[in-house]
Amino acid sequence: MTDVGRVDRILVGVGSALRIFLREPAQLAVLLALPVIVIEGYGYAMTAFPEFPFMRMNVETIGRLSGAIYASAFLPGVMGLFQVISAVQADERLRLCGYDRFELFLVRLATVAAVSLAVAAVSLAVLARTVTVEAPAIAFGALAAAALAYGLIGMLVGAALPRALEGSLVLVFLVDADDFLSSGMVEIDSRLVELFPLYHPHELFQSAVEGTFADGAALATGAYLLVLLSIAALVYVRLTDSRGVLHA
Repeated sequence: MTDVGRVDRILVGVGSALRIFLREPAQLAVLLALPVIVIEGYGYAMTAFPEFPFMRMNVETIGRLSGAIYASAFLPGVMGLFQVISAVQADERLRLCGYDRFELFLVRLATVAAVSLAVAAVSLAVLARTVTVEAPAIAFGALAAAALAYGLIGMLVGAALPRALEGSLVLVFLVDADDFLSSGMVEIDSRLVELFPLYHPHELFQSAVEGTFADGAALATGAYLLVLLSIAALVYVRLTDSRGVLHA
């Protein structure tokens, strides 16, 4: 098996998955509409709340930033969920076409990553219409990290709860609670909040909007992603092994 052949198979697999995604009008509508609805909705909703001394920005801006993180995290999370749910049915057929487990995992990971980058770009573009982002490249990286984190979490939820409706509801709850508690809207006197997947991306994102670079948050975000990636890879291998899929 040559490296060129492996790369070709991975590219074909990712291209096929993305074409399936792009052919669904409902999915495209969610990709384009969700950031607008959530960012604008969070911003307007937060104007009803008072400002507190612990807040780094005004409440409307905090709401819009929180909406951008939520929009970036939710759709890749659902994408990751369905990537794993479909693995049980589809990967055995792909194995017959010459794919091995490593290639199949990379196909699913790359598909989630591509959707994560697209959602992050749309969310940043929507946010920039109303909020000045001083460091857009860092802000995009923070949104992409939040998206990829929940894409991987979605894959883990799919492994633990391989049912579309139940898994989607779990993701809605996780993203909503994580985004709210990590956003700075409430003052939490506990370091446990730093363990939430979106805590450090929020810190990095807010610093980018202000024009600074939170290097500690960036390092913590990268470490968190590596841990999630390692766990997702192990779970994927265990999932396919335990169900007899992909064996030669």
